[in-house]
Amino acid sequence: MTKMHRRTFLAATGMTALAHGQAFSATSKSSSVPLQLTGNGEWTYAVVSGWGALPAGTTFGGTHGAIAQDKAGNIYVSTQSDTGVLVYNSEENWLFLKMKTDGSVVLKITAPREAGFKSPNGWRITAALPTPDGSIFIANGYGDSRIFRFDKNGNYKASYSEKGSGEGQLNCSHGLSLDIRYDQPLLLVCDRENRRLSHFDLDGRYVRTVTQHLRRPCQISFHGDYAVVSELEGRATILDRDNVPVAFVGDNPQKAQWANYDVDPHAIQAAMFSAAHGCYIDSGANIFVSDWNQTGRVTRLSRVRWS
Repeated sequence: MTKMHRRTFLAATGMTALAHGQAFSATSKSSSVPLQLTGNGEWTYAVVSGWGALPAGTTFGGTHGAIAQDKAGNIYVSTQSDTGVLVYNSEENWLFLKMKTDGSVVLKITAPREAGFKSPNGWRITAALPTPDGSIFIANGYGDSRIFRFDKNGNYKASYSEKGSGEGQLNCSHGLSLDIRYDQPLLLVCDRENRRLSHFDLDGRYVRTVTQHLRRPCQISFHGDYAVVSELEGRATILDRDNVPVAFVGDNPQKAQWANYDVDPHAIQAAMFSAAHGCYIDSGANIFVSDWNQTGRVTRLSRVRWS
């Protein structure tokens, strides 16, 4: 899903975005949802249940506008709200977009068929990472957990790892970072459901598991030899160069709030997190954390300099 200004709606061409459309057959037996029919004779239609559903916590706003389709088959739906114009693919698909800061799309990557994908719905990506040679690594964390490598033009090159809990396997490869703290640059992967971080080299070979027993790590950000890891179960952890925890930030003792998308942000203490999902540490060692939350919560932590 993406947004654009209402005035450019009917002129939109070439822009694609992520959405969850569905193909449907009135004779399909794969859905448990009862058929809802309308019309008559040869003009009988079945309602496509759930088509156009938005991510949790997002609403259409006023759907006072129009609907159009571009030459690629994408459906555009305009809204009279901050949601803007929604773009739906013709297939059920997840899409990687490389964009300029003005929003223009310069590269699109969908499920690479060369990697064995039979259905676009198997492509459920969670992270993307550019490397100095121009390669793009993409984590299919909500799919088969493999890591995929593409060249700078989006051409598929290779896939690495597989879903599992053994050494070198991944279970929800959620976050990817380029770790340059050592002699060679390495991929540092948030292996979320295995509760650990793992190193892979840039040729996709498993190197080692560097930290275990985390609380479902989601993203990593570096500050010199230190790394900040956001954890979905109510905290962020700071690791040193040996990947040993040196501090816990926002550690929430209320387990009922951990990974709770529905929790009211006002019920979370200011110095605690409920579901630390995104994180970034800036050049001044200040930390920014976004909690996974239906109404949104972003926290800035300013580093205290003791005299």
